[in-house]
Amino acid sequence: MAPRRAPTARRLRLGTELRRLRERAGMTAVEAARTLGTTQAQISNIEANRFGVSADRVRTLGVIYGCTDDALVDALADMAADRTRGWWEEYRDILPSPHLDLAEMEHHAAALRVAQVINIPGLLQIPEHARALFREAVPALRPHEIEHRVSHRIKRQVVLFRERPVPYIAIVHEAALRMQFGGREVTRAQLDHLIEVSDQPNITLRVIPFDGTSFPTAGHGLDYAHGAVIALDTAQLDTSHGSELIDAAGKLETYRLVLDRMEQVALQPVPSRDLVHRIAKSV
Repeated sequence: MAPRRAPTARRLRLGTELRRLRERAGMTAVEAARTLGTTQAQISNIEANRFGVSADRVRTLGVIYGCTDDALVDALADMAADRTRGWWEEYRDILPSPHLDLAEMEHHAAALRVAQVINIPGLLQIPEHARALFREAVPALRPHEIEHRVSHRIKRQVVLFRERPVPYIAIVHEAALRMQFGGREVTRAQLDHLIEVSDQPNITLRVIPFDGTSFPTAGHGLDYAHGAVIALDTAQLDTSHGSELIDAAGKLETYRLVLDRMEQVALQPVPSRDLVHRIAKSV
């Protein structure tokens, strides 16, 4: 079997989860290979996703490792069986891989929760707002690079409006609503768009007002994708050093608590929309 080229973050996650199952079973790669009737190199290649793995083999490994979480094994088998190439692959040689990883994560998510303090969430941005943000990138982007990023960001939004739209909770601080990226007209259009899309049944907008209580955050954007099972959740952090995907169980629990705390201090959906409307009128 020929080695796989450039495995996606989702495929790498499959290998990581299979390694975790083996390690929880207290088995070495040599012992797993002996039980499976293969070589240590084959086990290592599966876990590193240098070679593909079938859904049947994933289920066999689940049995070998004594995994009693049937839902997890089913989810991993589904990941192995899914060989489709998403729309984001057309950007493979155009954008840095973290952009593609984020789109893939959102596409497969069972639900999404995001938190932003100084920016409008990417899935709720209009093109003009996104373009204004990318123009401020450091190092500076060339015009065609900006347009590639804008088109990719807008295409990501399909997850909110497809036949089976993903449930989406956006927690946004009032500061983000008052930032005038692109000028007053763009800001007003962006806020009007927020009001419009927040009326979608799958989209929940929660605003943390300036006069709200304190909450835990470092100011970085946080995207949280709920997987088919909690063990397959993924968090994505947006930092000045780039994007980072997180799948460690302890860290994921921390980020869930952060989002829970932020939701507790945020306004309910109707007052949130009213606040956005008042700010839009004042721009």
